[in-house]
Amino acid sequence: MRIGITGASGLIGSALVTHLRQHGHDTVAFVRRATRSTAEISWDPGADLDPAMLSGLDAIVHLAGAGVGDKRWTDNYKRVILSSRVDGTRTIAEAMARSTDGPRVLVCGSAIGYYGDTGDRLTDETGPQGDGFLAEVVMQWEAAAGAAVDAGIRVAYARTGLVVSSEGGAWQRLFPIFRAGLGGKLGSGRQYWSPISLTDEVRALTWLIMNEIEGPVNLVGPQPVTNGEVTRVMGEVLGRPTIFAVPGFALKAVLGEFAQDTLASQRIDPAVLRAHGFDWRQPDIRSMIQTARAA
Repeated sequence: MRIGITGASGLIGSALVTHLRQHGHDTVAFVRRATRSTAEISWDPGADLDPAMLSGLDAIVHLAGAGVGDKRWTDNYKRVILSSRVDGTRTIAEAMARSTDGPRVLVCGSAIGYYGDTGDRLTDETGPQGDGFLAEVVMQWEAAAGAAVDAGIRVAYARTGLVVSSEGGAWQRLFPIFRAGLGGKLGSGRQYWSPISLTDEVRALTWLIMNEIEGPVNLVGPQPVTNGEVTRVMGEVLGRPTIFAVPGFALKAVLGEFAQDTLASQRIDPAVLRAHGFDWRQPDIRSMIQTARAA
């Protein structure tokens, strides 16, 4: 297959490119500059995309978007987070809808932030939209793919959880802290996290391309764990103490509004992946952390 990827230079995108090529597929990266080869498509997420540019592609995996945890959530950066997802998704979806010989599959990046704080309640893809900024972002993000859905294109929304990696993303920041012996639980530590290894993330994205699945799909591991359990396992795998704890008020002082999502509990069930026979290479938090440490 010939697969287009937005966000191909990011943590997940670059790993996906490697994975797809290893399995015999051709990849085409969407870039925001002049192209340098036939393996690139130049685009502007906020402008119309000529549907002819999509000719010959079998599928698109749309991952582009500003990092949620990259900066403090000022009003301006919140607008960047929202527009970078909604505008780019709408641009891709509308171009696909107008294309006569372009891709008929769109795997659209999304997030479990859709569900808000679920507390101790195990929540699958049928769960309702939650409250808060990220829940609203995800709702608009997914809705922006409407033109593709209306055109009969198969659209799967990859609602990704916390990707465990030492190479990038939010989890990368945890490794040096824990290696220094300064790691500890966040807030009470009782909040649930729903992680997935980078390996299983790219395998699941590939699986969504190849299988006739549409609608929301939770890309998380099969065993959500509390932040306290994550802290314990991180300390054991890295051989370091985890005696420090970060109180909620301190997180709020440093992170601002984003602290609410850091302290939120998301106990998410990957019901669609499980029902269709997806197998995880790293199904538990220990194997995820051990794999990330060795990378």
